[in-house]
Amino acid sequence: MWPTTKFTEITKTILPIIQAPMAGGATTPELIAAVSNAGGLGSLGAGYMQPDDIRAAIKRVRQLTDKPFSVNLFVPEKYHATPDELQTMQSLLTLIADKLETTIAIPEPPYLPNFDEQINIVMEEKIPVVSFTFGIPDQQYLSALKHNKTLIIGTVTSVHEALLWQMHGADIIAAQGTEAGGHRGTFAHAMREGLIGLMALIPQLVDKVALPVIAAGGIMDARGIIAALALGASGVQMGTAFLTCHESGIPDGYKQFLLRTKSDNTVLTKAFSGKFARGVNNQFIELMQEHEAAILDYPIQNAFTQPLRKVAAQQNNAEFLSLYAGQAAYLCKEISATELMAELEREVKIILKMM
Repeated sequence: MWPTTKFTEITKTILPIIQAPMAGGATTPELIAAVSNAGGLGSLGAGYMQPDDIRAAIKRVRQLTDKPFSVNLFVPEKYHATPDELQTMQSLLTLIADKLETTIAIPEPPYLPNFDEQINIVMEEKIPVVSFTFGIPDQQYLSALKHNKTLIIGTVTSVHEALLWQMHGADIIAAQGTEAGGHRGTFAHAMREGLIGLMALIPQLVDKVALPVIAAGGIMDARGIIAALALGASGVQMGTAFLTCHESGIPDGYKQFLLRTKSDNTVLTKAFSGKFARGVNNQFIELMQEHEAAILDYPIQNAFTQPLRKVAAQQNNAEFLSLYAGQAAYLCKEISATELMAELEREVKIILKMM
């Protein structure tokens, strides 16, 4: 039998598995519901979603499952760009636009959906679990969520960030190791201070923080789950493993690129969004490597490159997509989320019997 953990106790889930809240369309209601129905915690990556779209997605999830699920939001950050910097980036991205036979324009603010409106939707819908990335929201929001009896997950990359989240009322800590795909969740110090491998980070957090710790980064199968639990984690958060599931909403070119991957060829790059993120190396990243100093602050860079990525998706051209993935992406499988969850449950039980 799987061990009961503090995470499963407070979230009322059966398995200590969170499907990572990957923003940008990967986390469809069908994916979320499949994971929750299988005993885990499905998660909606709502960071880039307009408030009305968040509500619609929540309603669809609730049509597909009566089990707990989570919504993730991005905490706003300060950003700035001068007109000259914007024009420079437009010139650089024109080189990529030409390859896609399209054009590129300077984006107009706002560069992200309104956070206040997003979180108000989450509170109105009384979501059972809410997670935050890139920082800690104002206390008024955290207090309101507590009043709703919503569990709060704070994403961290260091002990320092975990202690800050504990002080501000988090119920669960999601520890993001450097192996993790997608954006780095570092918010309280320089990114290099948050580049800690998961196997080193988990014991530090378990020893220093009086909250359940979730392990995130490079976990793709039962072996990773067992290792994380052995180190004291209360559960795991898996993202890349779900990207190639049938229910995932990423473009087919993205899925096929991951399925063809035979070894780790991921890199940390700011090219797509202005914030460091781990993804599979491709032409877009390589073309921008010589111009790192010109990359704009997040989320301006993200807004700038989004139209190009949309065109690349339409053309099924993975060389110009943000192929965010963790360092064990070569273990991806073409499978349904229900089948993946059943496989994980079965294989963990087998390993535990052998121990």
